[in-house]
Amino acid sequence: MIKSGRKWSNWSGIVKARPRTVIYPSHVEEVVEAVKQCCREGRSLRVLGSGHSFTAIAASNDVLLSLDRMQGILEVNNEALTATVWAGTKLKTLGELLHAEGLAQENLGDIDVQSIAGAISTGTHGTGLQFGNIATQVVGITVVTGTGDVLDCTERSHPDLFKMLQISLGALGVIVKVTLRLRRSYKLSYESSRVPLTACLEQLSSLASEHRNFELYWFPYAEPCQLKIMNETEEPITERKISSYMSDVILENGVFGMLSSMCRMVPRLSASVSRLCAAVVPTSRKIEQSHRIYATKRLVRFNEMEYNLPVEAMEVVIREMRDRMAQEKYNVHFPVECRFAKGDNIWLSPAYGRDSAYIAVHMYRGMPHEKYFADMERIFLKYGGRPHWGKLHTLKAEQLRAAYPKWDSFNEMREKLDPNGIFLSPYLRSVFIH
Repeated sequence: MIKSGRKWSNWSGIVKARPRTVIYPSHVEEVVEAVKQCCREGRSLRVLGSGHSFTAIAASNDVLLSLDRMQGILEVNNEALTATVWAGTKLKTLGELLHAEGLAQENLGDIDVQSIAGAISTGTHGTGLQFGNIATQVVGITVVTGTGDVLDCTERSHPDLFKMLQISLGALGVIVKVTLRLRRSYKLSYESSRVPLTACLEQLSSLASEHRNFELYWFPYAEPCQLKIMNETEEPITERKISSYMSDVILENGVFGMLSSMCRMVPRLSASVSRLCAAVVPTSRKIEQSHRIYATKRLVRFNEMEYNLPVEAMEVVIREMRDRMAQEKYNVHFPVECRFAKGDNIWLSPAYGRDSAYIAVHMYRGMPHEKYFADMERIFLKYGGRPHWGKLHTLKAEQLRAAYPKWDSFNEMREKLDPNGIFLSPYLRSVFIH
């Protein structure tokens, strides 16, 4: 199915496009034909996931290709604990489909609306020093290259290409199928607590190493912060209480959304709202199947910058960020999110070659973010930061080349698989060429 002249924007609304054509293929053959047609006509093509990237990585004013009609499980191997799925499958749907088979992904992030291909292609991650980003769970990828060829890749069949495809920014082709390494279904206990940030920083290393999943939310201009801890359990699933609904939906979204609108209208309220939010951080515990507990409802829209750092830099970077906030007094009330991840050997992974800390800053949609993000980015870069591919950043090709040892080799393969440059949107040209 083809639609034309339709406006498109990402989730936060910061990226907008008016594609000439939007294509909704249902089969691999239709993807192949779309790519070949773009080659014949000299057009560019980008693939849509769910629009949850804050950069223009998916945007195009020419051809957009949506994989929304290519969702679901294609094959399950219960002996090998793997499943092959359509690349457009949304993570929330995938979690339920796998659970019906008695299976689950080993780790996930806190958003479950992305497609599996979009999540892996941008380096989406959860938290936990035992676990890499979601792309590390991939053991097979089927891709339609820029010449319309269909390649089935594994680490054994195409060692280098596979490492490039795990996180490829959609620059090597259209990923149409993904095979995931899985495990048996499991339950997690989730605990939220409120502690002073200074106390948390003193025990940061032990918190990260002693728990399966650990993340920290700290609020600008406030001392209390929120700790989120998850560990595996055999305890029974807790019933969903009205108090949990009040906390997850009413307070974290409804009330926070109202306060955010107030800050946009009266920016000087931001520091007070930040301190108020810190003071009412929920203290709670619940148990649920893993895929249902990782994700958080995000109804209040924002823009985000996130950087990967060497794991040992987490504490010093947080302290420097706090000092800068005290000096500059930015109008910001959104918390700063801090997570951890295991290092990997994926060529364009921000966690390439190092166990990692991830720090994300947010600004409510419609509020100026430029100076705040720029100042925080300078701190991140000072400590060897690499940007999350789906989050805002200002780095161009030469800066990125210096950050990734395999950059030139990736770019050489990109030119071979996409000789006509049909996947090179203006944004990707800034990333790979100039």
